[in-house]
Amino acid sequence: MVALKNIQPEQVLSLAGQVTAQPGQIVSRTLVQTSAVSLTLFAFSKGEEISTHESQGDALVQVLEGVGRFTVDGTDYVCRAGESLVMPAQKPHAVYGEEAFKMLLTVVFPPEAQ
Repeated sequence: MVALKNIQPEQVLSLAGQVTAQPGQIVSRTLVQTSAVSLTLFAFSKGEEISTHESQGDALVQVLEGVGRFTVDGTDYVCRAGESLVMPAQKPHAVYGEEAFKMLLTVVFPPEAQ
């Protein structure tokens, strides 16, 4: 059984309200971390970034507030609140705060990575 953590059950809430950006920082809050799936909330200050890296799983980004820029395999994508992007497994990607923004990152790992 996968248990959510760091979030209240049976309560209507705003996911964006569960994480707060700090000046000059990226703040994250893990909701689920298993060998099959990872769910993490992020809050980026304007200008903060996660440098280029790769993941073993497909990553779905859902922007909750603000504007983020995602570079996937050398191509830039700008996502605003309410927009999503899939970053395929094993493709280099990076994230940059065009302005302060919040996102939910869902990574689904393949069975061989489990």
